[in-house]
Amino acid sequence: MADILKIGKYEFTSRLIVGSGKYPDFQTTYDATIASGAEMITVAVRRVNITDPNKENLMDYFKDSDVQFLPNSAGCVTAEEAITLFRLVREATGIDIIKLEIIGDTEKTLYPDVIETVKACEVLAKEGFTVMAYTNDDPIVAKRLENAGAAAVMPLAAPIGSGLGIQNRYNVVFVKEAVNVPVIVDAGVGCASDAAIAMELGADGVLTNTAIAQAKNPITMAEAMKHAVIAGRLSYLAGRIPKKPYATASSPTEGMIQF
Repeated sequence: MADILKIGKYEFTSRLIVGSGKYPDFQTTYDATIASGAEMITVAVRRVNITDPNKENLMDYFKDSDVQFLPNSAGCVTAEEAITLFRLVREATGIDIIKLEIIGDTEKTLYPDVIETVKACEVLAKEGFTVMAYTNDDPIVAKRLENAGAAAVMPLAAPIGSGLGIQNRYNVVFVKEAVNVPVIVDAGVGCASDAAIAMELGADGVLTNTAIAQAKNPITMAEAMKHAVIAGRLSYLAGRIPKKPYATASSPTEGMIQF
């Protein structure tokens, strides 16, 4: 049976989401995305063109693929800005699945403004958007976002683009326990093992951009991320053995022949 990721009315077989920023050109973005096996790519509407058909448009590169575009509100610092942006995007493209991202600290940490995020989520969800909400790794805020109508919550693993990996494994688990919508670990993934760890902790998916786009070989890293997410998911579903403070013999001693 297929292991389907359901986000609102949308269904995906891949649990890896990739970003479109920091690549040298659209062709490399496309090649890496296809290599990753991802079925969704997030796009910062204020930085990457998907709405103006008279300019080079990233959507043209993916027109013959099954990759779903996920517009995000990177660059927005208030709920009002994000709401206006997504209304314009839906009018121009018809896309109604979105990544809501409102940054509170634009200078250093790029941490989200969770209060503005909750406000925007309430409005956008009521207007029929499928909202995937970027947030900090706080289970209380995650629950508030779910109550506000978020179809998925996306807690950071570490600051955006830092590559630091999962800095608080307990909080990923706490967020997963707090909500009934998918939890997509977002921001801070630096390499394939980070993605595998996120999945082994029980995350429903992983979003990564910088780790692929700025790798020495983006295509190879994209493929590595694909396998890491699959392996981490299978490991989680299989169920790890309990941790013990002392060694346990691999072979049972009961019934052994004594010499």
